[in-house]
Amino acid sequence: MAGRFRQIQKKIESIRSITKITRAMELVAASRIVKAQHRLIQARPYARGIQEAIRELAGVSEVATEFPLLKPRDEIRTIGIVVITSDRGLAGSYNSNVIRHGVNLIREIAGAPPLPPGPESEGPALTELDRAVDILVEMKNSAEAAVGLAYSSLLFNDAALAAEVTTLETRSDTLEDELESWVLRAAPEARHPDELRGILRIGYASESIFDAARDMTWLVEQGEELHPVVAMALEESEEVATETVVERGSRADGHSLKELQVQTETGMHVLAVQRGRRWIYRPRPRFELEAGDRVISIGPEAGAEELEALCTVPAWAVPAE
Repeated sequence: MAGRFRQIQKKIESIRSITKITRAMELVAASRIVKAQHRLIQARPYARGIQEAIRELAGVSEVATEFPLLKPRDEIRTIGIVVITSDRGLAGSYNSNVIRHGVNLIREIAGAPPLPPGPESEGPALTELDRAVDILVEMKNSAEAAVGLAYSSLLFNDAALAAEVTTLETRSDTLEDELESWVLRAAPEARHPDELRGILRIGYASESIFDAARDMTWLVEQGEELHPVVAMALEESEEVATETVVERGSRADGHSLKELQVQTETGMHVLAVQRGRRWIYRPRPRFELEAGDRVISIGPEAGAEELEALCTVPAWAVPAE
């Protein structure tokens, strides 16, 4: 009974501390809003001046027909969508809503149906420790993908793969900051706070892996040739990285990784799939391959040939001209 009472009392103290922090953040946010409103009001005359200048330029026929941004187009091929989120304050709901709206806008332009609404009955709320573990798992999976892509970029001398490694490494910095934040928030509720240091150490190790993968791609980004020793080491590696394009009409076209049993049948581990300009890292088993997908995988040399056979149309199946 006494232990239960102490646990409840500790919970009350924790909630009071969070309330004080939240109140302080609200006061700081209120003062920042006032300053932001003043800056916005002061910038209005400049905005009006820019609009008037653009109207005058648009009224000149020569400028309107020659300037790329004012030139009318019969067919619009590329659309830019800028989604602005917040990385400060209590803006979780705002970020979720604006990202969801942006995704639905992209899907609408692409002709896809909007995202289905979330479940009406929410499950149990995630604790701070749950969120920290989720971030840690994401860091671990992304680090594995980054190393594989870095290895592939060296093997294929592909600057696009190197750029994807850079993107993952930049994202890892944000994930590490979020991990530290959630672990600190979980400390008051933990029975043994010292045990939380293990999560931070794993996060630091994952970040070191990201940095190492980033360093591997330096030669590719600078356009330098691989040192003979590095090239020899890549050739003697037991695993090989492969780049396969899914052909229309092949066995992989329109089928999921689970249906194809890629990892079971070929031993190849799919690191990423490039579809158009978009990359899908560590695709899940239900992910369906489509014609034109660029599949980056790693595994034994024999498995690479089997994966190639899945993604290409056999010569006997191609109709003779």
